[in-house]
Amino acid sequence: MNNPSDIPFLDLVTPHVELEQELTEVFRQALHTAGFIGGPAIEKFEKAFASFCDTSYSAAVSSGTDALRFALIASGIKPGDVVVTVPNTFIATTEAISQAGALPEFVDINESTYNMDPAKLAAYLETQCTVTDAGTLVSRRSGRPVRGVVPVHLYGQMADMDPILELAALHRLVVIEDACQAHGAEYFSRKHNRWMKAGSMGRAAAFSFYPGKNLGACGEGGAVTTSDEGIANTVKMLRDHGQAKKYYHDMEGYNGRLDAIQAGILHAKLAHLSKWNTHRRERAAEYKRLFLAAEPVVVLPEEPSWSRAVYHLYVVRAADRDGLMDHLKKMGIGTGIHYPIPLHRQKAYASLNYQPGDFSASEKAAAEILSLPMYPQLTAEQQAQVVHEILQFARITATPNRAGGKPVTSERAA
Repeated sequence: MNNPSDIPFLDLVTPHVELEQELTEVFRQALHTAGFIGGPAIEKFEKAFASFCDTSYSAAVSSGTDALRFALIASGIKPGDVVVTVPNTFIATTEAISQAGALPEFVDINESTYNMDPAKLAAYLETQCTVTDAGTLVSRRSGRPVRGVVPVHLYGQMADMDPILELAALHRLVVIEDACQAHGAEYFSRKHNRWMKAGSMGRAAAFSFYPGKNLGACGEGGAVTTSDEGIANTVKMLRDHGQAKKYYHDMEGYNGRLDAIQAGILHAKLAHLSKWNTHRRERAAEYKRLFLAAEPVVVLPEEPSWSRAVYHLYVVRAADRDGLMDHLKKMGIGTGIHYPIPLHRQKAYASLNYQPGDFSASEKAAAEILSLPMYPQLTAEQQAQVVHEILQFARITATPNRAGGKPVTSERAA
């Protein structure tokens, strides 16, 4: 049993207890109408989520992985194509690319934002690709045509989209946003001179509603957002066995539907998402205040002037990350690592033949990053405890004790 003063990495109980009456009513409605698959609950959520993301359409699906896979297929990615993304992301990004029949190839991240580095994307397109007489961009590594780019809006912050989109337009590439961690994040587009929502800038975008996301289902779920009606309609067919209408199959599809109960739950929670995101930003500001008031013992997240992050995760960097994580665990503080092994070094992608050092920024980050507790219900007192213990660990490891140079163990802060 946890100590009452323990600080969990994530609190999924409190928000659901707070919304218990609303969420129970969703289930009751489904029981009384037998509306379990499709129907008004799905359509209502899709309309509301598209509006939230400033897009014309959204299509609800069974997971974020399906959302990205269907978005790629609906946008014209074909078997044998190359789709470029980053190695610092969850494997679902590359699974979706592979399952669409394409080949993932990587460019490195910006070491400060952890997102795709536009300069490195430019270098890949200009030095690691050739252009055929027909004008097709071809990867020197694989000999395959490069057709798409998937920037990942990691940890709740959007990638630098203007230059990415400019490069994609120059090379005739489709851009699909992986917005699975960025519900409500915003980017100030210098090109359009306005703030733009995650999910509204590429040809299409994928969102995940896994329970721990900023907008999470009580189970699995995902959605594609787009302002292209053709893509939206194709995704809706792909998720439902390729049906244009019941038993009329225009294509071979998948079973990738979101069930109506989850759609109802998501619609109820969507009304609270902006408030929850505001609380996350406030919690991030409080972490920054606490750390900057003390000694600089960890590297804090960077939020550029063009970004309004929603802090799905609050990720710091520490030289002795594993030691710090172990210390916090002993003090009853939950943490996570997102992600410990870059995708190009995963066993699943050994056949791609990438080598250690190929993406040094991703590899260095993977050895140092640590996700601290972050959720709307986190209190300032809990954050003070987290920061106190991080500072304690820094002092312990910086000052060996007189008994032989080994670190001493701090007591839990009052």
